[in-house]
Amino acid sequence: MEEKQKRTDLYEGFEQGPIRPPSEAYSLLIRLTRNCPWNHCTFCRVYKKRTFSLRSVENIIKDIDFIHGYIERIKQIIKPGGDMDNEVINTLYNSFGEKDRIAFNAAMSWYASGMKSVFLQDANSLIMKPDDLVTVLSHLKKCFPKVERITSYARSHTIARIRPEDLKRIAYAGLNRVHIGMESGSDKVLEKIRKGATKAIHIKAGLNVKEAGMELSEYVMPGLGGIEYSIEHAMETASALNTINPDFIRLRTLAVTDGTDLSAQVARGEFEKPTDVMMAKEIRLFLESLDGITSYIKSDHILNLFETINGKLPQDKKKMIGIIDRFFELTPEDRILYQIGRRMGFFRGPEDMDQSPHLERVKQACRYYGVTPANIDSVIDELMKRFV
Repeated sequence: MEEKQKRTDLYEGFEQGPIRPPSEAYSLLIRLTRNCPWNHCTFCRVYKKRTFSLRSVENIIKDIDFIHGYIERIKQIIKPGGDMDNEVINTLYNSFGEKDRIAFNAAMSWYASGMKSVFLQDANSLIMKPDDLVTVLSHLKKCFPKVERITSYARSHTIARIRPEDLKRIAYAGLNRVHIGMESGSDKVLEKIRKGATKAIHIKAGLNVKEAGMELSEYVMPGLGGIEYSIEHAMETASALNTINPDFIRLRTLAVTDGTDLSAQVARGEFEKPTDVMMAKEIRLFLESLDGITSYIKSDHILNLFETINGKLPQDKKKMIGIIDRFFELTPEDRILYQIGRRMGFFRGPEDMDQSPHLERVKQACRYYGVTPANIDSVIDELMKRFV
C-alpha cells in the first residue's frame, strides 16, 4: 500500500525541514512535505515520532513569495560595490516575527551564495501529485528564472509508480536532480532494514529518473549489511548501480545511533556492525565491482573513513582504490591514529598524515582517552554518533 498522504492546509508561516544533502549546503530550502511518508528504516531516527503531511500548493507558493519579496528588499539595500548596510538589515530583521526571521535568514544566506540552487524538502517531495509539483516548480522558475538546479529527495518506491510522462513533465518544469537513498542493492539487506524497496524497484526508479532527463544521485551505505552480509551488500549494490549508471554515487557510512531499531538489534545481538577495517575492505570490493558506468563517486561526509575517495568512473577507479590500499599499508599504530584523526576532522585521507600539523594532537587524544587496538572500534562508534 502506498504511503498515507495527510494534508495540512493551515498556513503558519515560512517553514524549513530538518535536513538536506551536504551537496545542497548553499541551496534555498523550500518545504513541500513534512517528515517522511515511509519512516520504517531501521537505521534512521530523523523523522521518528513525527507525522508525515503534505503542504498545500497555496502554502508552498506563499513561502516562495516570501523569499522572493525578501530577495527584492535585500537587493534594494545593497551598497555600491556589493556591501550591505548592516544597520538597515538589523533594523529590518528586528522588526520581524520568528517565522519571518527564518524566511529572511534563508533569503540572506541564499542571496550571499549566488542563488544558484533550490532543494525541495523533506524526505520525498515526489509523493505530491504531479500536477501540484509542476505548479510549484513553475512558480519557482517564474520567481527565480536564473536558478540553475532544483533538487529533491525521493523514494524509489514512489518514483517507480509515477508515470514516465509525468516524470518528464516534472523534469521539464524544472526539477533536474533527484537524490535517492538506495542504501543497498541486496534484497536480503533491504528487507532487514525495512527499506520498503527491492533491488528491482531501485533499478526501475533509477532508470526512470534518467529517462526523464534528470540527474540522479544514489546514496550507498557501507556497513549496512553487517558482518554477515558485507560481501553481498557490496556486490549486489554495485550490480544495481551498474545497471542504472547514475550521475552520482554518494557514500554514507553506517553509524548506529541510539533510539533506532538498528541499535536495539545490536543490543540484542541480532546485528554486528563491521569495524572500520572491515568496511574499508567492503568499500574496496564495492569499487572493484563497479563496471561499465560513468558515474562520479562522492565521499563527502565526515562519517566516511575516506573523504578523498572522489572521482569519475572508469578513469579514476584505480586512484580511488589506491587510497584504501594506502590505509592498509599503514602500521597498526598509524592506522589507529588515522581513524581517530579522521573522525576528529583533521584528516581527509591517509595521505594527510604525512605532514599534518595535527598529528601530535591526535596522539594526545589517543593517550588521553586510552585508545588501544582492543577498544578502537567502540571509540569510533561513539565519535560517529556526534555527526548523525
